[in-house]
Amino acid sequence: MITRPEVLAPAGDMECLNSALSFGADAVFLAGKMFGMRSASKNFDNTQLKQACELAHAKGAKLYVTCNTLPRNNELDFLPDYLSYAQECGVDAFIIADLGVFEAAKKYAPKVARHISTQAGVTNYATANVLYNMGASRVVLAREIPLDEIAQMRAKIPKDLEIECFVHGAMCVSFSGRCLISSYMTGRDANHGDCAQPCRWKYHLFEENREGQYFPVEEHSDGTYLYNSRDLCMIEHIPELVKAGVSSLKIEGRAKSAYYTAVTTNAYRHAVDGFMTNGENYVLEPWIKEELDKISHREYNTGFYFGKEPGQVTGNGGYIRHYDVVAVCEKSIDDTTTEITQRNKFLVGDTLDVLPPSGIPFNVKCVSLTDEYGNSVDAAPHPMQKLTMKSDVKIPDGSVIRKKKI
Repeated sequence: MITRPEVLAPAGDMECLNSALSFGADAVFLAGKMFGMRSASKNFDNTQLKQACELAHAKGAKLYVTCNTLPRNNELDFLPDYLSYAQECGVDAFIIADLGVFEAAKKYAPKVARHISTQAGVTNYATANVLYNMGASRVVLAREIPLDEIAQMRAKIPKDLEIECFVHGAMCVSFSGRCLISSYMTGRDANHGDCAQPCRWKYHLFEENREGQYFPVEEHSDGTYLYNSRDLCMIEHIPELVKAGVSSLKIEGRAKSAYYTAVTTNAYRHAVDGFMTNGENYVLEPWIKEELDKISHREYNTGFYFGKEPGQVTGNGGYIRHYDVVAVCEKSIDDTTTEITQRNKFLVGDTLDVLPPSGIPFNVKCVSLTDEYGNSVDAAPHPMQKLTMKSDVKIPDGSVIRKKKI
């Protein structure tokens, strides 16, 4: 029997959380102000954590809190109160890498499920079974495990031990997450969420007697990006993931925007629902795949799932970006009139791409724009400006409005 997999979305702040919930996440993972491996994100203070739990549960979604750093001795004194408070807030699970934290969670937050982070490097059924016997309800597998090995693991672990796997987003060159390059080069500890991402930097050779002369490691006009991993995208392979026994499809991106969260969550929501409805007759609708090209990303690949190396993008370190978010619909006044908040420049007469809360995109034409003083304007050049827009198609409240880059 095939079990419907969970769509698990990232949230680095409250705006991202709302995007994840609005676009169909079954569960959201986020961090408090301590013990979470994304210090670049705003994350959630104690008050926000409680609010996040309430919002998620009101939508019928679960909330998981990352406690996946590898804490030092001087941090452990803060752990009991943090875990206890998270339990009071109603969090559904902790995502944990460290065995000391794992035991502390059992003691100070016994009502909260414990998931094993990808940072723990689980690569086989023996380890998964040991962790299950210790009290883990889920293992987040190391990213280098191919699908056939996941299926083998599923067959050799208890049925109620869930398997979570990453399906989309950035991939670390140190695939099980124990990278020390940032610590060596900048003093910023990746295992405490402070990675400077030196794997994305451009590298050249320098010969000490030829001061000022730099030589690319490979012959590219823009240098060589030695460790720059491609981005993972498994949107075309939902059936294979489900059949292998994956319980939760995890989208990477707690340091990314609310727009990224909305688009990725929406795409995987529709792909999962489509497969669960149609089974063996399932065919991915083209618009779902196209949506994932409307966010900033590096070249996509399928990671290690099919037994190949994902490879590196050595010619550049930048993102592919085909669309800009130009506005957000705050309120639909009637079938042609919408109150919007501008995000990037666009013009009267432009054809715009709308992602509504239903998740199925459509195009509209900007017929006219009026500023907050009632003046007609030809363009929207000021970020966060409030405008009234007339269009040829109704735009629902909460829609994200985009424009294709020329």
